Amino acid sequence: MTPVPTLSATDDLEPLLVAMRPKLHRYCARMVGSVIDGEDVLQDALIKAVEARPSAGAIQNPEGWLFRIVHNTALDFLRRRVRQDALRSAEEVEMIADELDAIASRQIASASLRTFMQLPVAQRASVILMDVLGCSLQEVCDIMGYSLAATKAALHRGRTQLRKLAEQGDDAPHPALSEADQARLSAYVTSFNARDFDQIRAMLADDVRLELVSRTRMSGKAEVSRYFGRYSEISDWLLVPGSVEDRPAILVLDPNEPDGPPKYFVLLDWSAGKVASIRDFRHAPYVVDGLEYRRASMA
Repeated sequence: MTPVPTLSATDDLEPLLVAMRPKLHRYCARMVGSVIDGEDVLQDALIKAVEARPSAGAIQNPEGWLFRIVHNTALDFLRRRVRQDALRSAEEVEMIADELDAIASRQIASASLRTFMQLPVAQRASVILMDVLGCSLQEVCDIMGYSLAATKAALHRGRTQLRKLAEQGDDAPHPALSEADQARLSAYVTSFNARDFDQIRAMLADDVRLELVSRTRMSGKAEVSRYFGRYSEISDWLLVPGSVEDRPAILVLDPNEPDGPPKYFVLLDWSAGKVASIRDFRHAPYVVDGLEYRRASMA
């Protein structure tokens, strides 16, 4: 990591949080195996950082301080999942951290989130920090709170196992969208692309909730209805129904590249046939790094 100047006790933390958010999310997503859950972990960690700031005083290594908070928050999340491998400790084995050639390094960095999740947590964390995010070996030790020997062992084993897993590929079947999910998404997308926002508003539940990730939250039909006004003023979007991590989702494309990858996505939850919640990642484009998605046909 590129060193960040020491934060004095009076320096504002917010610029660092904004600058570090994409990098921190990249770590969270790979640790928990989901760009969506990764954002939840990140938000929790940033709240903890803000709460800890007054008592932290001057922070000598702000990036390392943030990564330690994020790392521990990710571990807490994994423990709540009751994942046995998340509790496995690294062995104290003296081993030299092997150097990677360029091809192996690219292979590890591009591994899917599902592949990372097959590693025990210590191996997963060390490989992500060093080979995906570019931390030094000492920084990895500091963030994970492990000895040099334990970190080297976890890194070596994680690299070896990840390369084997990446070579095997991912043949796991992906569930298709249910007819109900596909019909609801298609109706919403059709009206949205036609800019029929009155029809969209009619789909909202009275107590609908909106999260514009990294920006704001709204609640209630009257307040959330104003959110569509911004979309009516811009034309940099084209919606298609699909799935993200096997969850029904709306993929948002560049209208000039309709066959390209999504720029971001929107998640909807429904209740009694109405839209109960909207989670829009427009202002969090970093979530598409490693995104597993599929397009669905329009019903």
